[in-house]
Amino acid sequence: MMFRVLISGTFDGLGAADRARLSSGAGLLPGGFTEAGTFTCDSSLSSFTFRCQVPPEEDDDERSVTLRATAALEAHGYPHRILRVAVTDMRDIKIRRRGHAPPAAPR
Repeated sequence: MMFRVLISGTFDGLGAADRARLSSGAGLLPGGFTEAGTFTCDSSLSSFTFRCQVPPEEDDDERSVTLRATAALEAHGYPHRILRVAVTDMRDIKIRRRGHAPPAAPR
């Protein structure tokens, strides 16, 4: 299983080269979760959402997962400010199968 991390933030002092790279779509993938992380951003290049998945390690907690996701964000090299971080442990997600009705309650 994986952790999925969603980081919302703002770009902080992007240079011309960074703006050109983001405007061209380089490094922007359709909102999927990958270990390297993917960006989506607004057209003004002021705010972004960064999605990444973090493989579990022994004794993981939300803080350690957040630190590893933040390191993936920083590896992209864009100056930024983080506004919000949401961590989802995929082991906690319950999947309901279609066509399977829950068992009837006893009478």
